[in-house]
Amino acid sequence: MTSILRRLPPSAATGLRTGARHSLAEVYRPADLVVLGLGVMIGAGIFSVAGRQAATAAGPGVILSFMIAGIACLLACLCYAELSSTIPASGSAYTFTYVIFGEVWAWVIGWALILELQLAAAVVARAWGEIAVGALANAGVRLPSPGRVADLLVLAILVLLTGVVALSARVGLRALWVMVAAKLLAIGAVIVVGLPHLDARNFGDFYVPPKTLTTAPATVLEIVVGESHAFGWFGIFSAASAIAFAYIGFDVVATAAEETVNAPRAVPRGMIRSLVVATVVYVAVALVMVGMVSYTKISVDAPLASAFRAAGEGWMAHVIDVGALLGLTTVILVLMVGQTRVLFSMARDGLIPRGLAAVSRRYHTPSRVTLVIGGIAIVLAEFVPVLTLQELVVLGTLFAFGFVAAGVIVMRRRMPHLERGFRVPLSPVVPALSLVATFWLMVNLRLLTWLWFALWMVFGLGVYLAYGRRHSVLARPAAPVPARSGGRHRR
Repeated sequence: MTSILRRLPPSAATGLRTGARHSLAEVYRPADLVVLGLGVMIGAGIFSVAGRQAATAAGPGVILSFMIAGIACLLACLCYAELSSTIPASGSAYTFTYVIFGEVWAWVIGWALILELQLAAAVVARAWGEIAVGALANAGVRLPSPGRVADLLVLAILVLLTGVVALSARVGLRALWVMVAAKLLAIGAVIVVGLPHLDARNFGDFYVPPKTLTTAPATVLEIVVGESHAFGWFGIFSAASAIAFAYIGFDVVATAAEETVNAPRAVPRGMIRSLVVATVVYVAVALVMVGMVSYTKISVDAPLASAFRAAGEGWMAHVIDVGALLGLTTVILVLMVGQTRVLFSMARDGLIPRGLAAVSRRYHTPSRVTLVIGGIAIVLAEFVPVLTLQELVVLGTLFAFGFVAAGVIVMRRRMPHLERGFRVPLSPVVPALSLVATFWLMVNLRLLTWLWFALWMVFGLGVYLAYGRRHSVLARPAAPVPARSGGRHRR
């Protein structure tokens, strides 16, 4: 069987006895998965994205943009929920694609997830360093060389979190609970302190007349249309595409399936609940942001902090700094967890060196691959201008979204007998709508991003042809595909 046609059997993907092919410890329960989702979806952007998009693209209609982005991501989330309940494996979209579409497409999705998660960890770490330096400056600390201090802080946070992920999933989970609770308190303070300063006149009718921009078209959609627009309904939907970046991360919850108690039911609930909570929180902060100051007077550099200073609540800038740092710390932590689980699955399948699938006997974590990922994140964050490449994170994620939505439709037809802990309602309508929404978000990304993504994929196919195709466990027809359940470890 050629690599184009071979597919991973469902029994090999999930294991015949345990329901998951792994030797990782069970550490996650339903509430933990909600915290995991909130840990990655709510970062520093919650304090800035609403203001920036209101000022530059949507005006007060940015609140509608948040709702549109939330609905688009919810459609994708429902598709992830069904597949993760049917194939509770740490590879998430990579493994789903391996079972449904075959090895080559699984490699493509795995390669896209590597881009998404690895680059995202570096991007967020770099942003963490910049915000940390700014927070120190706001606190009155004079730094002789802010750039070097930021580099050292980035190195420190990545080394620390790599160690946490490598040594103990349970310790990482406890730390995550504490940090998520603290950043939610900071967000709660923003909402409570900001509410008395709302002015209904700032909301208007949530619509600003459209305006044609003089800048050259940059996104795929703008190039097709032939001009750039801001505000109006075009601006609202355009802002929704940018805001979708904030919600991206619920898919990382699916990578924890092999370490979750009663995964077929717990993982779908954890993903959906965390996304709903994140959407509500983002909309609440957006209402405060837009209500406190007119969109024409919003400071793009520090939207919320400047709004609170104008309202005589300057001390809130320190709360925002702390909340932003905590938010980004949890994002890095969860991204690294997700990345290790995806690479762990790919190594276990032989598509990358199988030595990376080694699990620590003492800690029951894939510590070897975690150290590799941490090292790469450090190199990227320290030596590559990753902040200019963050759109690649979005495109890599949306690419996986599309395959997952299509996967629900195909799996319903090909494998109707498989037990599902969750079923997408109104299928195939909802998966089809998810495909449309994903396509819309993708065409609102810059053409340059698409070109970089295409180069990454061409390089990835070269790696597959040179290594993965020959070393895959499915390339050994004489031997049965092992289920690799390994038993569940409890601690």
